[in-house]
Amino acid sequence: MALSVRVLLGKLQGCRPILAANQTARCLSQAASQPEPCAEENESVSPTFVNRNPRNLEQMALAVKDRGWSTVWPHREFYHRLEFIRTKSHVTASVFSSSSPVPVLTCSTKEWALKRDLHSTSCVAACQAVGEVLAHRCHQAGITRMVYRAIPWTYRSDAVQSFRTALKEGGITLSEPRRKYIDN
Repeated sequence: MALSVRVLLGKLQGCRPILAANQTARCLSQAASQPEPCAEENESVSPTFVNRNPRNLEQMALAVKDRGWSTVWPHREFYHRLEFIRTKSHVTASVFSSSSPVPVLTCSTKEWALKRDLHSTSCVAACQAVGEVLAHRCHQAGITRMVYRAIPWTYRSDAVQSFRTALKEGGITLSEPRRKYIDN
């Protein structure tokens, strides 16, 4: 095997291509010359810009929020809104985007993965478990900030407080940055 490789290499070195008059031959041990970069190509900017990450504007607080809905409950000036519903039999939390009436993320004690580990599906521990799972799902989806406005007479209950605490301990910020306005 080694002998046949040597023979093939010898034949390859023996037949050299015929070069034009202005070309120079180079050995295999020499490095190929690199063309110099053209400065004009590197500095040119495309006249059309396509934003491939629309959430980036939300994170920088530059995206547009709907304004003029200050008298409506729940208000509509948000990027993501958290809704917490506690009934006599289940606890449900949903995250809504401003552009869609359908929830982006949900978590409920109706899910078997949560229900099997809970003694009751509507107690304070269930609210805390829903908060922990929702915080984990939000991190997986890349949502770290959202608006949460609890109904005033339910805000002080232990269930709502344990839900909020679980979300905050999970790394979710329950307020959004104020929108920045850029002057032209």
